[in-house]
Amino acid sequence: MSKESRSAPRPAEPDQALALEMRPGILSDQLLLDPRPVGDMNRYIMEAMQRTGKGFWILVAILASLVLIGYGGAWGYQVRWGMGVAGIRRPVFWGLYIANFVFWIGISHSGTFISAVLRVFKAEFRRPITRGSEMMTTFSLIVAGLFPLIHLGRTWRFYWMIPYFNQRQLWPNFHSPLMWDMMAIFTYLTGSTLYLYLPLIPDMAMARNITTGWRKRVYGTLALGWRGSESEWHHLKTAIKIFAFVIMPVMFSVHTIVSWDFGMTLVEGWHSTIFGPYFVTGAIFSGVSAVITVLLIVRKTMKLDYFLRPEHFDALGKLILVFSFAWTYFWFAEFITEWYGGEPVISALIHMQARGPVAVLWYTMLFFNIVVPWSTLWNRRIRRSTTAMLLITIGINIGMYLERYIIVATFLTKGRMPFNWGIYNPSIVELLISIGALSLFALLYVVASRLIPLVPVWEVQEGQLSHSLRPIGRALVPSVVDLE
Repeated sequence: MSKESRSAPRPAEPDQALALEMRPGILSDQLLLDPRPVGDMNRYIMEAMQRTGKGFWILVAILASLVLIGYGGAWGYQVRWGMGVAGIRRPVFWGLYIANFVFWIGISHSGTFISAVLRVFKAEFRRPITRGSEMMTTFSLIVAGLFPLIHLGRTWRFYWMIPYFNQRQLWPNFHSPLMWDMMAIFTYLTGSTLYLYLPLIPDMAMARNITTGWRKRVYGTLALGWRGSESEWHHLKTAIKIFAFVIMPVMFSVHTIVSWDFGMTLVEGWHSTIFGPYFVTGAIFSGVSAVITVLLIVRKTMKLDYFLRPEHFDALGKLILVFSFAWTYFWFAEFITEWYGGEPVISALIHMQARGPVAVLWYTMLFFNIVVPWSTLWNRRIRRSTTAMLLITIGINIGMYLERYIIVATFLTKGRMPFNWGIYNPSIVELLISIGALSLFALLYVVASRLIPLVPVWEVQEGQLSHSLRPIGRALVPSVVDLE
């Protein structure tokens, strides 16, 4: 060996230990950089779906009982004796039912935002959480769609809302907010269900190949003969991409239409042009928070720690903080404008919220929606703490429900004519139906978790194939390759 060759510097080799020291826990914390064999990942999901012990069936029985009490008992009692059994009366003709409707429509924005919007912007952390959020969208829309029927009173007259030809040549009244709501719900429910089903096809085929008996036959039917050929993958991804762009404007339009239910009226406190973006922002705020709550429970009960990791809740926590800022901006812009105007009726409404009978609810709303997120979610350790995120997101949805209740119920108690002022107290019938609605959502999700893979395994595998560690100097740095 010559003197020159001995003195020439040798190229630096990737130092795995140094790379892991620079990025502690990179292989254990980041799902897409911690690949497992395909068979193991499929087994994780199928074992979680088939894990139904005594506790699971007790939970199903409790939820089913609450649903029967809420819908079969309380709603049936209301149908038998009329709307007088509810607390709705002059001047408050929109009460807890419409507040529930607005709340559950807001929760439905979770799946579309997380799956469609983040898919379009290629946010990689979305891969294991899209299925769970899409299921929330479909189930919350089912729950929300029942409340216009409950509030209708004469539920058997529902068919008049369907636009079809008849011998009397009668058409529904398209000036009615009920028509706007039902058209929006049907459109969104149809689109979100199709958007849930399309990415589910490869996982149905996976379940078909693993299971036996009736499950194999059901999954085989739902898989539509999927074999995983190149042309099938091409058509599937094209369809998902098209639906992602189509469903986003539907998502924004749905809650905008809900806000028009209020903004199009001349009721004090409702007639506001800012209600559209204000409602949409609040819907995404509460929807993403609900996704975290549900996924944390799923992660614990179904033992999906491999797929649902602190990095995902960390990223979702940042989104919650951003939308908390946005919601606060719209709330303050609407509040300060009305306060500065000094109109007597508006001043009475503001006084009622700040110092009146709903002051406790108003300050609780501000505490959970502003104080808690702003004081905690800037901290990475809190965002990655499952216990802290569970408490924070439950608090946010309590605050958002109180916001909908205050807008719907309390704004109607004071109008321009003082002789028409009144109070509103929900009846036991309304409370039981509300509990039944929450139980119905939970029951649908619990049952579906044992029938549908909650994690899109093929999306996770695709992400793991596109992510790798590249040597840069003596360190290994994560890199992403676009497979499309």
